[in-house]
Amino acid sequence: MAAFKGFPEGKVRQTPIPEPLFSELLVEIDDLAEFKLTLYVFWRLNRMEGVFRNLRREDFTGDPRFMQGLSGNPAEAESVLDTALEKTVLRGVLLRAVAELGKGPESYYFLNSPKGRAAVQAIARGEWRFSEDAHLQIALGEQQPNIFELYEQNIGVLTPMIADALREAEETFPPLWIEEAFKIAVENNARNWRYVYAILNRWQVEGRDDREDRRDTEKARRRYAEE
Repeated sequence: MAAFKGFPEGKVRQTPIPEPLFSELLVEIDDLAEFKLTLYVFWRLNRMEGVFRNLRREDFTGDPRFMQGLSGNPAEAESVLDTALEKTVLRGVLLRAVAELGKGPESYYFLNSPKGRAAVQAIARGEWRFSEDAHLQIALGEQQPNIFELYEQNIGVLTPMIADALREAEETFPPLWIEEAFKIAVENNARNWRYVYAILNRWQVEGRDDREDRRDTEKARRRYAEE
């Protein structure tokens, strides 16, 4: 077993964990694979976009490090995964819904939260609209820069006031949005936090379309500069 080198210095990206995981589920879950799967779900969903975030079986199997953590044998790892998924559904941590989307029926796993329950009900009524954009490739071991690193790399030195604003934004917007907004600001030669925040705020209000922001950079630059 390789020894853990310890947590790095400076600010480290956090993954929110709901209190009931500790107050209720921690004493109930006695299967290591189920516990690993539960933690992975919180981590993975936190790095996705959209209101009704969900996972499919292929989202788990497509992460080689996660699967290796279940078993060194690929076939056995898939069997362990299926058992763990079934346990999380039976326990009520995840909700499973089956939807037909052209290529046949497929299972979707939602967190058992108000939004997750609403999504499952929408699928049952035939009102579900699936977006492939939410299922971007994300895997364990991939180090994405946090918002503070992005600011220092693309804008400049942090000040206490800016740090507070960045911390608030990190709690408000998805990580992928933040990284993409910084990239657009750099492409539009507008290296300042107000510009980045204007992009994030517009996406939150009107929906994200970074292709439109790149199609006419001068138009986008003027729009966000005015905001």
